[in-house]
Amino acid sequence: MRLYESAGIEGGSLKPLWHVGSGRMLFAGCLHKNALHSHSAPVMLAGLYDDFRLRLAGGSWFACRAAVIPAGTAYEFDAEGRPIAVIYIEPSEASAEGLAALVAETREERGVLIGMRTDLSQVRSLYEDPSSLAWTDEAMNDLLEFSKPKARRTIDARVRRALEAVADNAGGVVTGGSVPRVDWAAHAAGLSTSRFQHLFKQEVGVSYRRYAAWARMRVAVSEVVKGSNFTTAAHASGFYDQPHFAREFRRIFGAPAGRSLAGVRH
Repeated sequence: MRLYESAGIEGGSLKPLWHVGSGRMLFAGCLHKNALHSHSAPVMLAGLYDDFRLRLAGGSWFACRAAVIPAGTAYEFDAEGRPIAVIYIEPSEASAEGLAALVAETREERGVLIGMRTDLSQVRSLYEDPSSLAWTDEAMNDLLEFSKPKARRTIDARVRRALEAVADNAGGVVTGGSVPRVDWAAHAAGLSTSRFQHLFKQEVGVSYRRYAAWARMRVAVSEVVKGSNFTTAAHASGFYDQPHFAREFRRIFGAPAGRSLAGVRH
């Protein structure tokens, strides 16, 4: 018997949980295989009750309980239908090193921190509580406050200004809007466009163009969580149409939007 079943949680009986907050995003739910992909922000994957299978680009499959993956690092995973948590932390909030504080019994492989143990009891509680959206933001605040002091690296202040401008112009958490063009973001950072693009990739790990697509996707997910259908969410977040949103979701997350966004908690 699987651990989450022994806890009284039948696989798939709970709706997927998505939370889009200021500087962070959380998914908790049952997933299968997500194909090779990479993100524009540091990400932590953790099996809520069991190990999952992970493969880093160029490597072989292996089992682990948690992994902290820097922005721009390609990977794929297979949770085999079991509950998994995926925590995305914006580069202006904390680095991958900060997330590493949540993982134990670790080793490093291809720049990724692999853990065989993690204490995410609070995230498990979020997943198990059908009404957890009411307190998810508070729980994520606690998680970030724990991880921030562990982060040794701080992001360049000029890039931080640009990231904050992107968040403000994209509607921050919930209001939608357009993502600034690269020349506008460079102006916010006080740099020439070419210098800004170089510094941004150096500090964040991905190009500004890729990060802007990520910021747009955060808004789209937030719209779906608020109750919008995929078409409405796509238009509200600056995608051309629903097929454009669907293609970008698959590219960014390695799986179709319907697998994790359909039937989410509102």
